[in-house]
Amino acid sequence: MSAKLDDDIGTSQTVRVQLKLRELIVGGELKPGSRIAELTLVDLLGASRTPIRMALVRLQEEGLLEALPNGGFAVKDFSEADIHDAIEVRGTLEGLAARLAAERGVTSVLLAEARDCIARIDDLLAQPELSEDSFNGYVEQNGRFHDLLSEMAGSDLVSRQLERAKTLPFASPNGFVLARSTGPDARDTLVVAQAQHRAVLNAIVQREGARAEALMREHARIAHQNLREALQSHQSLQRLPGASLIRRRATR
Repeated sequence: MSAKLDDDIGTSQTVRVQLKLRELIVGGELKPGSRIAELTLVDLLGASRTPIRMALVRLQEEGLLEALPNGGFAVKDFSEADIHDAIEVRGTLEGLAARLAAERGVTSVLLAEARDCIARIDDLLAQPELSEDSFNGYVEQNGRFHDLLSEMAGSDLVSRQLERAKTLPFASPNGFVLARSTGPDARDTLVVAQAQHRAVLNAIVQREGARAEALMREHARIAHQNLREALQSHQSLQRLPGASLIRRRATR
């Protein structure tokens, strides 16, 4: 077996372990503050210690784990201020991506994909009341739009930083969409977000860099409102990926 093949197998095992661990953390099976022992994960995940150790380091880099003074890792929790800052970082980077796209220009292929994405969301929002399937469709197309925006920037560096900023479940563009899928104003929030999608794309097409950046940063701030409302509703919070990681303010 070649050294390259060994490396490829090791990488795929690390990714598999990383994804499974993230799922356990976000799903609440590994609680905030709990210490993660490598030997326990060997039995739980059926993987060797090397890919487990590498996956733990990657999850620390993502911000889901913290290194302990005496070795090992523990699951982190996050305050509302932490989440606010994470959303701000993502919005700032997406604003930069939108500005670069406008200033540098975008290929006709990417523009066609973005317009198709917006058209698909329009079709989903045309219904007066949205079903769970409609919300799931919105999540898919919304994620696609944000991925396309990252690609439009034409910068591998910006794309990598954006991908890193979106790794925390509540900082991603879809972090609070399903949490807000209930309630009388659920569709209205998505309609506003869709109008912003269209305005950002128009600014990019018109090569208006400053406007595209400002619109995209404003678009990210919808997540701040969604966070506040989700934290006030037990039902909404139950639908929020990673909700168990949020450190709630003490109430009197």
